[in-house]
Amino acid sequence: MKVSLGRYVPAKSLFHLADPRTKIIWTIVMMVFVLMCRNWIEYTIAGVFIVGCFIASRISFKFILQSLRPILVILIITSLFNFLFYHGAHVAFFIGSKPIYFESISMSIKTVLRVTMLVVSASLLTYTSTPVAITDGLESLMRPLTVLHVPVHEIALMMSIALRFIPTFADETDKIIKAQAARGAEFDSGNVFKKIKSYIPVLIPLFIAAFRSAEEMSTAMEARCYRGGKGRTRYKVLKFSASDVIITVLTVIFFTSIILLHIYIRKDISVSHIFINNF
Repeated sequence: MKVSLGRYVPAKSLFHLADPRTKIIWTIVMMVFVLMCRNWIEYTIAGVFIVGCFIASRISFKFILQSLRPILVILIITSLFNFLFYHGAHVAFFIGSKPIYFESISMSIKTVLRVTMLVVSASLLTYTSTPVAITDGLESLMRPLTVLHVPVHEIALMMSIALRFIPTFADETDKIIKAQAARGAEFDSGNVFKKIKSYIPVLIPLFIAAFRSAEEMSTAMEARCYRGGKGRTRYKVLKFSASDVIITVLTVIFFTSIILLHIYIRKDISVSHIFINNF
């Protein structure tokens, strides 16, 4: 079971050299922009920009497929629901007596593209940043919340630990499944309910392994005299570099193009409505 989320892929690239705070902000901005996309031109611009960032990060495209594999079922179900139940004004063809609209086909494709770009954008952060760097970046960005007595360091640490243990527990699950299969357990035979029931013996050792890992981590943190973020220093101090400037400039250009395209399309729609109403 290969789970890419939470895995760091070492390389020397523009994104690897960038400050984690820049990459966190970039990820949030990209998610907002992807959700703003409404037409095919905007989807094309967003897709080309994300693919270009992936190429700049020097990460193999096989990692994109690995990041999409866990949500493949969700993508299929979502696209099918939009394909079958989204209504429009123009019928493309019929499946029996069920009309399939051009708008439903378009919505299905857009939904798949939107979810894919969201996952790939988030994956790029974890591929190019270590869990420690992400923790330091989150803590630095949330530091103003300490005025409101928010435990910023503890929140960032919990998020980092959760992110770090996703691939660990995925590997543990894979080992347990292989061990159960070697003892005669069948996970692929029978109906859906039988398959779900066959995974119950996997959950018990997985929970035991999770509690054991949590206890070992707490013991290790106590042995190192961990007392929270107060007075804590860092081995690596976060600093902005030329890579951050380049990423910021490219993101601003992308942001500007999306906003201008939104304004242009709205003006074009309003002008066309006025023309139709007058004539």
